[in-house]
Amino acid sequence: MVTVDDVRRIALPLPRTEERLVGDRVKFYIGRIVWASLSRDETTMGFAFPKEERAALLDAEPTKFQLPVPSDMRYNWVRVRLAEIDEAELTELLVEAWSMCVPKRVAAAYFAEKGR
Repeated sequence: MVTVDDVRRIALPLPRTEERLVGDRVKFYIGRIVWASLSRDETTMGFAFPKEERAALLDAEPTKFQLPVPSDMRYNWVRVRLAEIDEAELTELLVEAWSMCVPKRVAAAYFAEKGR
């Protein structure tokens, strides 16, 4: 199981990322955009994810992924149970979520530096 410390260690080095505590919840921002957020009990994490791909993700792995809360359904967002993923999958989810929200040139520079 991954922890909030794992999320921080992976998310914070991503360019333009800031961590903020909002209503007892850890959230990661790029400017005013929230791209990842932990539940209050730190058992689930919401993250940026294309709405049009949400159903396929949930159908493929329903024990791992969840729909966002009803008020967040209008956003490009999905949730994952942290107990169901390992560090490699967490890294993939966070980097992809971050790349959806950061300016494209920033993501391109990051991926070029990492050789991706």
